[in-house]
Amino acid sequence: MINRHITTTLLRLAKSFPILGVTGPRQSGKTTLVKKLFGDKPYVSLEDPDQRAFALEDPKGFLKRFEGGAVFDEAQRWPDLFSYLQGMVDEDRQAGRFIVTGSQQFSLLAGITQSLAGRIGMSRLLPLQWSEVKDLSKIRIDLDQQILRGGYPAIYTTHQSHNGNLEASHDWFASYITTYIERDVRQLINVQDIGLFQRFIRLCAARTGQLLNIEALANETGISASRARAWLSVLETSDLVYLLMPYHRNFGKRLVKSPKLYFVDTGLAAWLLGIRSTEMLNIHPMRGALFETFIVIEHLKERYNQGLAPDIYFWRDSNGLEADLVYETIEVLEGQSVSKLQTIEIKSGTTVTSDYVKAGKKSGRFAGDEAAQLKLIYGGDDSFERSGIYFTSWRDLLS
Repeated sequence: MINRHITTTLLRLAKSFPILGVTGPRQSGKTTLVKKLFGDKPYVSLEDPDQRAFALEDPKGFLKRFEGGAVFDEAQRWPDLFSYLQGMVDEDRQAGRFIVTGSQQFSLLAGITQSLAGRIGMSRLLPLQWSEVKDLSKIRIDLDQQILRGGYPAIYTTHQSHNGNLEASHDWFASYITTYIERDVRQLINVQDIGLFQRFIRLCAARTGQLLNIEALANETGISASRARAWLSVLETSDLVYLLMPYHRNFGKRLVKSPKLYFVDTGLAAWLLGIRSTEMLNIHPMRGALFETFIVIEHLKERYNQGLAPDIYFWRDSNGLEADLVYETIEVLEGQSVSKLQTIEIKSGTTVTSDYVKAGKKSGRFAGDEAAQLKLIYGGDDSFERSGIYFTSWRDLLS
């Protein structure tokens, strides 16, 4: 059983709300985790046609079996569930009574917003963090191998994948994309040309770590910009991609306003790009973007696992100042708490050079006196301070 860092957050929320909601992409480990943590409750999968038919035909009879509580998996498959749960928990607000999971953010949150506001504690489980993989692995994993494997738990449950064999993950990713399109995409939108949608996904993978230009993406796919926006919304809803927004404070400069697109899992992105080996990745022009994706999404996972809002951004202006990651932080100076901006530069190389030092210093320049200690995360194995910059190895990321 993989130790998931979100466990503390889930248990805390289950002590405060009558309903706990766990969302996240398919195969991120939601079902396994809630079964482990709440194994004393009946488990119901609403993907099961028989269970769903019972619920649709006789909702009150269906729920009467679970008055003491239950785990409802893939709850978005029965939208009326949320209205019925509202009435049940209003009569008995016992904490942690019901657990609902879902892999479609839009469908699940729409039902929750309408019926369960103030009654449900929400959480989001993404694929494994690097720190979780480190705890699990019995071998030393190199950076390129980790980028190619990604974080989906199923990749680590086979003996071959667990010991560094990447072939098993290739088959898994192929099956994942097929299943994702058949289950989620067809439920959310009417896609006539599946091949065209697959092309769209691959083109998104080729843009991970880049500013989003929806018109260019649409033109290259061969669809309208409005359809590209709708399709991108589906990928966001399914937690396949994440849009990192530019930092919103105005420092008196002309800012880039477009978000940056990131795939939530580097293994899936690399597979979509046709990268099948560490040797291929090592010389691939997308290696730097995939490394940046890995680092940004690790910060996103850390926030979600702690039950926090993401609140991570990037910075870029017309004068060439940029920081790959920006977030607000608190530093204690002379006994007083002071609000600061943490800026992070990301470089995939394994050796710290003078150019890295210059890039690290430049990344925090826009924040002026508000900048926290400058930080650069890179692809090497050692963490140390140099020239006022803390160089953090990817191996020590958020540990």
